Amino acid sequence: MALWDRFKESASQMQTQLVSKKNDLKSGAFRDASMAMCALVAAADGTVDPSERQRVAQLISTNEVLANFPADDLRRRFEDNLDKLTADFAFGKVGILQEIAKAKKKPAEARAVVQIGIVIGGADGDFDKDERAVVREACYALDLPPHEFDL
Repeated sequence: MALWDRFKESASQMQTQLVSKKNDLKSGAFRDASMAMCALVAAADGTVDPSERQRVAQLISTNEVLANFPADDLRRRFEDNLDKLTADFAFGKVGILQEIAKAKKKPAEARAVVQIGIVIGGADGDFDKDERAVVREACYALDLPPHEFDL
């Protein structure tokens, strides 16, 4: 099986796992960490082009797990995080990782945040090295071993 096929299967399994835990993923910490993760993955290479912003916003609004929260609220949080990253990527990234770290109190939520990052990162068909790197950093912020997610 080709690497890409294995990745697609893995991302699909992660989405299935997320959906199965949907009823447990309703806290504000999960919501905020998920939107921070989405912004971090979208800006992983240090820039965010409008099409990428739109694609991730669309994924957020159609993700079954995130349907626990109002779409407009999620989009606003995503955009606010992106604004922090585009204003000053290095400084914004520190704040974003702190936001993500708030989910570590509940291991199931922490894992779900990482899984959302992987699903979002691979949605365009290419989970590139920059996206992998920021999701790996998020694992450290959440006290999770990156190898658990094949990072």
